[in-house]
Amino acid sequence: MIQDYVVFVGVNIVLAWSVYVVLLAGSLSFANGGFMAIGAYVSGVLTVKFGVPLVFATTIAGVVAGAIGVLVGFPALRTRGIYLMLVTVGIAVSVKAVIESIDYVGGIQGFGGMVGTTEWHVVALVVLVGCGLWFLSKSPLQRILDAVREDELVAASLGINPVYVKLVCFGAGAFLAAVAGGFYAHYLIHVTPDQFGIVLSVFIVLYAVLGGTNNMWGPPIGATIMTLIPEFVRSLESWRPAAFGIIILGLLLIRPDGLLAFRHVTTRAKGVLATSLSDGAKPD
Repeated sequence: MIQDYVVFVGVNIVLAWSVYVVLLAGSLSFANGGFMAIGAYVSGVLTVKFGVPLVFATTIAGVVAGAIGVLVGFPALRTRGIYLMLVTVGIAVSVKAVIESIDYVGGIQGFGGMVGTTEWHVVALVVLVGCGLWFLSKSPLQRILDAVREDELVAASLGINPVYVKLVCFGAGAFLAAVAGGFYAHYLIHVTPDQFGIVLSVFIVLYAVLGGTNNMWGPPIGATIMTLIPEFVRSLESWRPAAFGIIILGLLLIRPDGLLAFRHVTTRAKGVLATSLSDGAKPD
């Protein structure tokens, strides 16, 4: 039982970070449930049908999902606001529909036989991704991401390509979601397309929003809470979904900016832009 909690919390933390990476550049994606499905099925095929070791299989699946994310993200990220959200929803729905139509991976019946994930795989993944994001937050790239998120026009005038930056973040988010999906599938042994519907994508976004999206520590907090709360209210039986919804709604009302919101990125980004302009990089 403890192992189940460790694996599912860890997977959801990585999924929350996959949304956070996209948000770093000012975009919001509801497609990560679809990329998670790609990771689950691609890694499953590699391990079950071709005997590829689990870690290599999940890495390859992540690269495949990242490449697909870049391809579909290039036209998608030229849209904004609600239109971008609808496009990413369409991506998630399309991935599920495509998987259901492929008999090679079981179609609507699902695909099984995957094994190998342990809690140590997931813990190592969380630590690795967490360290990467921490180093990112201390690097010059973080200031570029802040600038793109706060004002794309000014960032472009400083020689930054906002579409390219957003595309890299979108692909990185797809990669993380796919790797998490690979470990998830190899822990459950059998997966079906219904497990990766649009509701899953919405929950992944909620993980990040609940914890707070202006620092890397918020999404793990949100993912942990949303993963464990259903277990704490299990005794309510038929009232369990209602209690879960009320708790999440209450937390969002009490802390609309997220449970952990402390990094003032707006001020920091404006400072970056102001410093760059004062050094002689004037907008056209």
